[in-house]
Amino acid sequence: MCIRDSYQFSPNDPYDYDGVNELVHATLEIDGKPRRVIMQANRNGFLYVLDRATGEPFLPVAEVPIPASEIEGEVLSPTQPIPLAPPQLVPSRVSKGDAFGITWVDKRNCEKQFAAHKSDGLYTPPSYGGSLFMPFTGGGANWGGAAYDPTRNLLVINMSNLAHVISLLPNEQMDQAREVFHDQQISPMRGAPYAARRGMVMSQFDLPCNPPPWGIIAGIDLASGAVVWRRPLGTLEDMAGLPLELGTPTYGGPIATSGDLIFIASTMDYYLRALSTETGEELWRGRLPTSGNATPMTYMWRGRQYVVIYAGGSSRLQTPRDDKIIAFALPQE
Repeated sequence: MCIRDSYQFSPNDPYDYDGVNELVHATLEIDGKPRRVIMQANRNGFLYVLDRATGEPFLPVAEVPIPASEIEGEVLSPTQPIPLAPPQLVPSRVSKGDAFGITWVDKRNCEKQFAAHKSDGLYTPPSYGGSLFMPFTGGGANWGGAAYDPTRNLLVINMSNLAHVISLLPNEQMDQAREVFHDQQISPMRGAPYAARRGMVMSQFDLPCNPPPWGIIAGIDLASGAVVWRRPLGTLEDMAGLPLELGTPTYGGPIATSGDLIFIASTMDYYLRALSTETGEELWRGRLPTSGNATPMTYMWRGRQYVVIYAGGSSRLQTPRDDKIIAFALPQE
């Protein structure tokens, strides 16, 4: 048996697709035999499932050629490990024809932004003119992690679906760029002759330019890698006053219970939700004072089950900041 010391999800990573969320350990029942695996849902929109004894992929992974850098002297890994199962849960490419808008004016604005930047699909490296990153560097999956239901071999994971533009600029232009792009992140890079500018691709109405859903949640069969269900997560109720279920960026993860329920907040609308583990259907929602950018917890006390979520909001997500712990429970008989 060959045991690996490590597994690298994004070799030579200028994409910010490092593994930031919690690993999930599980023992699967495959053809009546136990298989111990470890899972990591990545910012690139993929789920990696590894054999816990050997470190080798349990579900198949292929080394796929990726675009080379146009920056003189920068050498990137020529391939990246791409899971063949499950499929990527959020898109990895966006173009002018995909632009979203609620009017002709903002749709046209988004078309121009997409047309102006390099877009060669997943792992398009940063460039001087600006490269489109799909998913954006916040994910795909982020630090919230995933939930596992052992009775179904089902992993439940939420992901964001947004586009970033990352541009490189000479260091001497950094101060000027900070004045022009005051709403974007501009960062020096130690030892490099250029800085990085990173910003969301948004319309003048502060809605994403790429098509919805902008946040999803999915259930994955770990025996086969099949997507059992997938649905938008979150509405525009608290972003734009519209109860449209187009999905929102998600920060915070789900929990699975033995009562066949998934509890999750994490959206930019102010709700904690209960979903069916089997189908993903929303069964209940509870109102929060702001977004619950955290993973819920559940416990029993005096024969009554509670579900608790921290509602704190986020200035980066343009949701009201607060500082409350909210507990829900079924009515007592």
